[in-house]
Amino acid sequence: MPRTEEANQLLREAQRAKILEAARMVFARKGMAATMADVAAAAEISQGLAYRYFPSKEAIVTEIIQESTQSGRAALQRILHMPGSPWERLEFLTSRIFSQRPKSAEYYQLFSNYARDEALPDELREALIQQARNFQDVLRQLIVEGQALGEVVAGDPDQLVIVFIAYFDGLSRFAIRDADYLQAHFPDPKLILRILKL
Repeated sequence: MPRTEEANQLLREAQRAKILEAARMVFARKGMAATMADVAAAAEISQGLAYRYFPSKEAIVTEIIQESTQSGRAALQRILHMPGSPWERLEFLTSRIFSQRPKSAEYYQLFSNYARDEALPDELREALIQQARNFQDVLRQLIVEGQALGEVVAGDPDQLVIVFIAYFDGLSRFAIRDADYLQAHFPDPKLILRILKL
């Protein structure tokens, strides 16, 4: 019995998602030097099939960035306005960031690389820079609110934001260098929270 159009559509969506997932990993590790052949190999499909879904690696990068910045912006706003104390929201934010372990660190490195890549169209680079600013603003707001309630250590909130982000930046570089080791010994998110806890 032939598949229905609905079943075919679901298969196409799953294949597209698989290609994007592979591309995130490949571009995080290789940057714009990665090729469609690299993406196809990581997705375990033929290069021709990859081109059926995306006309170029630039199209994949555009999709990844647009998808990430849209979902990231919405997620940050939800965290900022969710119920609970500032500390509880900081814990939630931290656990969300670290929930995918080395994979989230690879994504961070991917977007960090793109934000500096002159070959990236200005509007995409600006979207990534704005996403980073949004994250910093939300993190800073939660720290300030937590300090006001005595939940977060006193100190310059901007310095605390920098330390938090530097921690994750270091993990992202480690993920690119030795993902297997990081997977085996991934630090508990509570370690980063210790620097913020009063």
